[in-house]
Amino acid sequence: MSYNFPISWQQIPLEDALDALIDYRGKTPKKVGNGIPLITAKVVKSGRILPMDEFIADEDYESWMVRGIPQVGDIVVTTEAPLGEVAQIKDANVALAQRIVTLRGKVDFLENNFLLFLMQSNFVQNQLEARATGSTVKGIKQSELRKVILPIPPINEQKSIGKILSDLDDKIHLNNQINQTLESIAQAIFKSWFIDFEPVRAKIAAKQAGQDPERAAMCAISGKSEAELEQMAKEDFAELQATAALFPDELVESELGEVPRGWEVSTIGEQTQTVGGATPSTKNDEFWDKGNNHWTTPKDLSNLTDKILLNTDRKITDAGLKKISSGLLPKNTVLMSSRAPVGYLALAKIEVAINQGYIAILPNMKYSAEYLIQWCEANMAEIKGRASGTTFQEISKKNFREISFFCPDDKVVVSYTKTVKTLYDEITSKAKENQSLINLRDTLLPKLMSGEISLNKNMGSIDD
Repeated sequence: MSYNFPISWQQIPLEDALDALIDYRGKTPKKVGNGIPLITAKVVKSGRILPMDEFIADEDYESWMVRGIPQVGDIVVTTEAPLGEVAQIKDANVALAQRIVTLRGKVDFLENNFLLFLMQSNFVQNQLEARATGSTVKGIKQSELRKVILPIPPINEQKSIGKILSDLDDKIHLNNQINQTLESIAQAIFKSWFIDFEPVRAKIAAKQAGQDPERAAMCAISGKSEAELEQMAKEDFAELQATAALFPDELVESELGEVPRGWEVSTIGEQTQTVGGATPSTKNDEFWDKGNNHWTTPKDLSNLTDKILLNTDRKITDAGLKKISSGLLPKNTVLMSSRAPVGYLALAKIEVAINQGYIAILPNMKYSAEYLIQWCEANMAEIKGRASGTTFQEISKKNFREISFFCPDDKVVVSYTKTVKTLYDEITSKAKENQSLINLRDTLLPKLMSGEISLNKNMGSIDD
């Protein structure tokens, strides 16, 4: 792609546009269990800094950060493994690890909000790639990074471009946060009902104390006190009461320990249909050219922020589909990567064929997709524990199918599904909205960064 920047834009080397370039390569900090969060290359991804899980001690901060202290608004760029991931520092008091450089635009000349997106543009990313060295792992030296050419519009135009793209990014991030909260609620309910048996234990404790078991279960299910139950709307109270009545008031011994009375122990293979997939020959164009069927590999799940699959990187033809014995799987199939790595999860909201890196679990009349994906999440430690392999870990369908599976009362599963389906419908809606926002952002980014779309002084915001 050729770039013809507007005449009012300057093109200058990166080093001449900065007030600070902070580089901690060549130094390895001593890490501790908690303290000052450490920004490492692995947590800089897709324009955001992911939650940090490595730290340096508070008392080591000043002695470590002698090359410069990062500030809120600074831009971090990964210099290798991976090269060219970009994000903006949102919180003060963070430390920088190796393979990270921090950029700070020159005051009144280069806005950091604009720089964030400029560094993600194809124009800059192509330069990073061209100036990188290394065969196995590509990296860029600071001396080469400084030479990268930046197209810089007038400051007011930078502010407008930065605001438009930041508003889109912030909306995407907000949707991600909402979806994480909704997913956490679904997980918490599953754990309470089907792992810890809290409604059952509440009934048992209430009986022993001479109290109302049903009221105790209602409190356990809702998280409300008895006084708060009295404040509930009549219909909501009745629905909660009906749910509480579904749980027994006794635990009995089983081969897996205590389980609620009436619940059976089985295996996931006996209760659901599980299938694998395949990869039609990639050398045969008949299977791939102008493909019209979604076909997924675990790579499609690796970049999902929500456990919702709405699209795939590749599609196959009808001829290619015939080479996969499991065929085109229906919407709401639960997908779990079975190797490299084991444990990516997603609900397919599209009809999709799968490659050999998956175990797909089909919902049925009793066990919904929402129930099954949470079952997988809750049992992930055992799933991974059953994997084996020398080159990479893999769990076979046989080993997966043998995993023990509690069979609750049908009505309890129906009640759970009714509760969490609303959550997953909202998660899916937010994921679809984000897909549209990401497409819009990625369409605007090169056009704004090349000057193809010009902004006037009245532009610069994205309405909800």
